[in-house]
Amino acid sequence: QVQLTESGGGLVQAGDSLRLSCTASGRTFSSAAMGWFRRAPGKEREFVAAINWNGGRTDYEDSVKGRFTISRDNAKNTVYLQMNSLKPDDTAVYYCAADVRYYRSIRLTTRPPDYEYWGQGTQVTVSS
Repeated sequence: QVQLTESGGGLVQAGDSLRLSCTASGRTFSSAAMGWFRRAPGKEREFVAAINWNGGRTDYEDSVKGRFTISRDNAKNTVYLQMNSLKPDDTAVYYCAADVRYYRSIRLTTRPPDYEYWGQGTQVTVSS
């Protein structure tokens, strides 16, 4: 069982930065891949970024490449999403999720159904 809690959201202006954190409970965090997703008003949930168990591999949605960075600290059971050069289109509820299908794998997935555990979300609002 993994419980995820996001924090760090807020209201910022275009061009600003935010760092989201997702803290996990449970021993499986350190061996699981983690992902960040977002859901904007009126839109479906979409993949943002993913990281494998040791941070050796990452993946990003095209629109955030070069602006967002996913990282993790397994000693703190925490995964981060550093968001720079924020745009109004980045406004959404951001969710972290855990993919526990594989143990210490290099595999990453962008598919929400592959993630078994989800946090409650944190709101990010970017004003123009």
